[in-house]
Amino acid sequence: MIRKLNKEDHESVMALIGHKPAENLFIIGDLEAYGYDSTFQEIWGQFQNMELIAILLRYEENYIPFSEQQYDVKGFAEIIKRNPNRIEISGLKHLIEPLQGLINRDLRKHSETYYAKCMGLSYEVDEERIHQANYLQPSEYHENVKLLRSIPEFSKGNFSVEERERAEKYKTGRTYIVRNEQGTMVASASTTAENSQSAMIVGVGTRPGFERRGYATLCMEKLCSELLAEGKSLCLFYNNPAAGKIYKRLGFTDIGLWTMIRYESLLSS
Repeated sequence: MIRKLNKEDHESVMALIGHKPAENLFIIGDLEAYGYDSTFQEIWGQFQNMELIAILLRYEENYIPFSEQQYDVKGFAEIIKRNPNRIEISGLKHLIEPLQGLINRDLRKHSETYYAKCMGLSYEVDEERIHQANYLQPSEYHENVKLLRSIPEFSKGNFSVEERERAEKYKTGRTYIVRNEQGTMVASASTTAENSQSAMIVGVGTRPGFERRGYATLCMEKLCSELLAEGKSLCLFYNNPAAGKIYKRLGFTDIGLWTMIRYESLLSS
């Protein structure tokens, strides 16, 4: 049986997803921020013998399923197909693959990326050394955005002063930076989608010409140490296997592949 969930179901929802906060970062964050009664967010649950075994979250036009066992793929697909607009489905690859063949619409984009999590650093950081990484201040937002846009792989990224201000206001993200001896901001690492249990690492980069000096690792050590001390699980996406090796040295392990599929609206199909 599938039905729409409400705040009375929250304990059951957290029993299903709460022990995997990294895998369910987006679902947990959206539920904490917007609950069960928002017009732009809904959540459905599949029950088996009165037990919640699978959920499907809609945030705007985006859908994320989660289950630790086989779920009612056809039932979730029918819910998704009711939306006549452009839609997106995303989640762990093994949960998204069964849905693909049931969403009969023109494809806009299909991407996959590695998804990794960290429950603890693999080595003890030098506490004195990581003090070289500093919390980004409002007066530095513009400089930080300019730094990130100078990094080739981030040239098309959605970085802005407004985004930095919003993350600080709502405590959904934080950024640490490193400056060299000349005072130049040379590296940066941030979080996004922070919630009470987990956070996603994003925007890890070094100013061109200053690579391979440990600056970005320093930012990561400071950022990860702080978040882990708060009891949060960490996660991140990466495409580059070389970057993956760096993250794994810190203590990140692969969860699997994260799949994102965007479809055209019914009118376009």
